[in-house]
Amino acid sequence: MKLSRKIAVVAAIATAGTAAAILPMASSSAAAACAPAWSASTVYVKDNVASQSGHNYTAKWWTQNESPAANSSQWAVWIDNGVCGGTNPTTPPPTGPTTPPPTTPPPTGTKMAAAPYIYPGWGNPPAPATVVNATGIKAFTIAFVLASNGCNPAWDGASGLTGGAHASTIAAIRAAGADVVPSIGGWSGNKLGPNCSTPEALAGAYQKVIDTFQLKAIDIDIENTDEFENYVVADRIVDALKIVKQRNPGVKTILTFGTTTTGPNAHGVRLIQQAKAKNANIDVFTQMPFDFSGGADMYAANVGATEGLKNVLKSTFGWTDAQAYAKIGISGMNGLSDQQELTSVETWTRIRDYAKSKGLARFAFWAVNRDRGCAGGGVVSNCSGIAQADWAFTKVSAGF
Repeated sequence: MKLSRKIAVVAAIATAGTAAAILPMASSSAAAACAPAWSASTVYVKDNVASQSGHNYTAKWWTQNESPAANSSQWAVWIDNGVCGGTNPTTPPPTGPTTPPPTTPPPTGTKMAAAPYIYPGWGNPPAPATVVNATGIKAFTIAFVLASNGCNPAWDGASGLTGGAHASTIAAIRAAGADVVPSIGGWSGNKLGPNCSTPEALAGAYQKVIDTFQLKAIDIDIENTDEFENYVVADRIVDALKIVKQRNPGVKTILTFGTTTTGPNAHGVRLIQQAKAKNANIDVFTQMPFDFSGGADMYAANVGATEGLKNVLKSTFGWTDAQAYAKIGISGMNGLSDQQELTSVETWTRIRDYAKSKGLARFAFWAVNRDRGCAGGGVVSNCSGIAQADWAFTKVSAGF
């Protein structure tokens, strides 16, 4: 793993729940009667039935133009109820909405508790209770879920999900009165996005993480050439997050990615546009405003990056300033960055105050492991490289 917060973006996916109830259908001597034929132009909602190619199907959630025969796997929208025969004049046509819901609903109630990163596998990780008691922080982002043996989620790609340091850290965080958001992906390592061959499989992997830890949010850290710059994989991630949101409407989905000092680069702009085009309903777009080649005014860089992202969201989704800000997160790097950029406690306080004033949704930094003083220490895993009080950045963040 690299030291950098180049290990960000989390996203989440909930496993499909109990199969949707099947509406009663008349039977024939050969097989159940066929429901009205599926139509690509018809809107179906949960429990609506349709037939295609001699099978009856039940919708698990809202759908339109998704063929039942091609979308009835474990993670797909339709349940295959088996062979049908004949017609059933008593089965009413679907009574779903006459028009589809808005492509993307206006942002409301998105703001989350500040959640700095904690990494149990690196940098002398602190006891969560120590940090919570000293700072009042209410949440942590925990790194990193990667892939193991194909499309299987595992902490650091090796230790599974339970029984290790990550699971015990999550338990300790919750015992201390805080909550946790997993970071899935990052800068390096073997990631789920390239290893899960379909959106459904990737959504299933996300769902395992959600179900294992009963999560309220997931953060998909999409970076590097294997995910952020690989459009096949990037689109797969967006499609998977759409599935997760459909199955777990109460789970917040977060995309975290790099930025320039003036907003997203071409890869970031495309990612946002695809989230719109695919109706993925992403809750938060979080940028990582650091590693700008060194020497940056980090307050100005954070503001410039945020304003640029706000403008991209406005132009893509048609939102107001306030609606766009409410979908934005900042995930910085405390102290010295990989490129020796300096974010002091005072600068981080100014960035936090700006984020609060604009109504941003998310506030994080890499990492609590580094939130200890070591002036002249350089960019290391267990301190910030600057003179500071222990947990000073976490305490500032708690005021978000």
